[in-house]
Parts: sequence; C-alpha cells; structure tokens
Amino acid sequence: MSPVPPRRITFIGIGAIGLPMAEQLLRAGFDVTGVDQFADQRTKAAARGLRAEETPGSAAAADIVVCMVATPEQLRAAALGGTGVLQQMPTGSVLVVMSTVGPRAVRVVADAAPPGVRVLDVPVTGGVARALTGELSLFAAGDPATIDDVRPALEALGTIIDCGTEIGQGQAYKAVNQLLCSVHIVAAAEALAFAEGLGLDPEKVLPAVAGGAGGSWMLSDRGPRMLQGLDAEVTSTIGIFVKDSTLVKDIADEIGFDAPVLTAAQAKYQAAAEAGWERKDDSQVIRTYRR
Repeated sequence: MSPVPPRRITFIGIGAIGLPMAEQLLRAGFDVTGVDQFADQRTKAAARGLRAEETPGSAAAADIVVCMVATPEQLRAAALGGTGVLQQMPTGSVLVVMSTVGPRAVRVVADAAPPGVRVLDVPVTGGVARALTGELSLFAAGDPATIDDVRPALEALGTIIDCGTEIGQGQAYKAVNQLLCSVHIVAAAEALAFAEGLGLDPEKVLPAVAGGAGGSWMLSDRGPRMLQGLDAEVTSTIGIFVKDSTLVKDIADEIGFDAPVLTAAQAKYQAAAEAGWERKDDSQVIRTYRR
C-alpha cells in the first residue's frame, strides 16, 4: 500500500505569531504553504523550510486553510469575494479562522461559505512564546465532526478548548481573554512606572512582585521588555492592542455592558499609538506614564 500523502495546509498570515504556528504544522508532517503580502515574511518562511506565496493560490488544492490575519477587514479580504479563498477552496476542505476578529466577522464568513466548504471559529491565545512551543490555547467553536476532521492540525498548535457548536462562540471566549490581556498589560506598565515614580529600581521590583499575589502572566512576560525600551523585540504591537481593545469595547457596547477598566486601558494604547509607537512592542505602553 502506498503511503498517504500529508494533508495540505495553506496558512494565511505568517507574521510574528503566524510563522511559528506554520512551522509547528510543518514539523507535525503537514504540507504547508505560507501566505503573506510582505516579502520579508516570505523570505523568513522560506529560510525555515516553508513554501511561501504572496497570494493564496495554493488554497485551490488545500485540505485546510488557516486564516491568521490581524483585523476583520483583512479576514473579509482574504475570504470573501471572487478572489477570496472561499471561492477557491475545494469541496470537503475546511477554513479555520484563527484571527481575533469578533463574533460578527466570523459569522459573515461562515454564512458565505459555498456548499462543501466548512468553516471553524478557532481564535488562539498564548502569544509568540507559546506559538514557538506548540502550547497555544485554541478556543474552538463549530461542528464537532469538522473539529475532529482537523484535530491533528489543531493539536499540533496547542490545546483545544471546546467553546460550543455555534460559530462566533470561539470569538466570544477570545473577547473575554483579550479584555484581560488588554487590562493586565496596562496594569503591569502602570505598576512598573509607579515603582520608578517611587524612586525604586524597576529591575529589582519586577522579580520581587512577579511571583506574588499581585503577579500576572503579562507582568512576567511583558515586564522585562517594558524595561528594555523602544528597541525591545516586537512580539505583538501597540497597534494590535489598539485593535483588540477597541474590538472588545465595541462588543461590550453592543450588549450594553459597561467596562470602565477596559476603557481606561484602551485609552492608554490609543495614546501610545498617537505618540508614534504603533509598530513598537505592546510592552511600550509603559511610555505613556513617562511623558
């Protein structure tokens, strides 16, 4: 009997977190093609053994298409219309939306899928650090049989969290997660800036408090980069959290939920972006306390 060929995956969005995710799939034995409009990212992908293309032509022969773009607008551009992947994908294939785009955007895409093309709602959390180790958390929503069909690919990326059968529920879980992330990064920045204001050495304060009751994953992860300054390695940008905090605030407004702590955090990301730091690491929101 001849060996079964590896399943073909088109991975759209091989940026800071998408590229290590695509690498995990390649290591797991999948036939992966990365897609990114930026030549630098395609060059990085090629250097790591991935095929890369500017537009998703490979989707026409893919078993799975993963979409890991940044915004609802980018998702719509990638998935919908005459040149979108939904019209290219073969019968029996699965589009897995792993971007953080909100319930409405992923439902629009799912509703537009032609017969025979299935859609799953699977946003992820864990950042670059856990993408590199294949330990992301995957908020998976959609048809259970479809999830089972792509389970080996999902499990190569991390742990699947069952969020129900309704498309959009994965995004709802992720919205709760992003509210916490948005607030915790700003809280960590405020605490370290407060230490500086007290005349303390933040390099000593950080390890002293990170392991205590006031610690958080974001303080431990972002804190060291906060102290490195604007040249800190970029793993997630200020611009991403302008987008995510605004997305979550919009969702809260839609359901009439008052979220004052989120609103305060959102204002800090916006102030950092307006200061010209939109492309800097999100840890640099700390600079809004130093101006």
